[in-house]
Amino acid sequence: MKATLIGILAAVFFSVTFILNRAMELEGGSWVWSASLRFMFMLPILLIIVGYQKNVRPVLDHIKKQPLPWITWSTIGFGLFYAPLTFATIYGPGWLVAATFQITIIAGSLLVPLLNNERKQRIPIQSIFISLVILAGIFVMQMEHATAVPIMSVVLSVIPVIISAFSYPLGNRKMMQLVNGDLNTFQRILGMTIASMPFWIILSIYGIVAHGGPSSSQLLQTFLVAISSGIIATVLFFYATELVNHDNHKLAAVEATQSGEVIFALFGELLVLSVPMPSTVSFVGMSLVVVGMILHSVVSTLGKRKKTLVYKNASGNE
Repeated sequence: MKATLIGILAAVFFSVTFILNRAMELEGGSWVWSASLRFMFMLPILLIIVGYQKNVRPVLDHIKKQPLPWITWSTIGFGLFYAPLTFATIYGPGWLVAATFQITIIAGSLLVPLLNNERKQRIPIQSIFISLVILAGIFVMQMEHATAVPIMSVVLSVIPVIISAFSYPLGNRKMMQLVNGDLNTFQRILGMTIASMPFWIILSIYGIVAHGGPSSSQLLQTFLVAISSGIIATVLFFYATELVNHDNHKLAAVEATQSGEVIFALFGELLVLSVPMPSTVSFVGMSLVVVGMILHSVVSTLGKRKKTLVYKNASGNE
């Protein structure tokens, strides 16, 4: 339950990404700067935080030992997660992008057999069925909006977000395996930010050539995204996943909490961007999302109690 609550809190701060990225897009800011500046702002902030704890050297040493895996999984976990997600805001409102991104709930479960090299593990079917409730709610929310969007806009928003949805859990879990408890959450995020920097530098060069430099407004808003989503939300979410790293059902439940981003992003856009009030159908979809999140939490809690009872009974029979 603790990890689930932390995951929900992370979703609140993550939702700032969708709101401000959409706001920057509406103001004419390039998606390239919305993406790359977030991580460029994160780097000095993380260096200060980890440096204050005198924990930077272990991070650099870990990267030096395995530079290629660090660069590969950090680029996937941060680069291929965030750049496509930001690009998608060109073609849809923040809450719609947040809704589509919830495919990551299914993605995390489907990746289980590929990510556990030491022992074979099955796809957590129960978690997938519960996640389908969440996804059903998300698709309900999109129904009305989808009828008013050109097919090309749908394609250009959905495909990048699907790439993002698979990249995030893949990069996150692979980095947990690579680090194997040697680094804490802040150290791991700092390491991934450093290792993904070549990707952001290349993207920034493209941004200068194609779109020119960012505006002062975009600089401020990306800084806010870096603090809220890049530091606070990422630390909370990574900490939550580390708490349940060895339990696939609980890990799926934590990842499912990110569906709350849809609700938080929608209400954020109502307040900040004055988007129209959602219809009854949209509220039905939100209700399904909440029900799915609660089901994940309940099932993970019951699973823990069942394992505890089995262990006690086995111990009693010895």
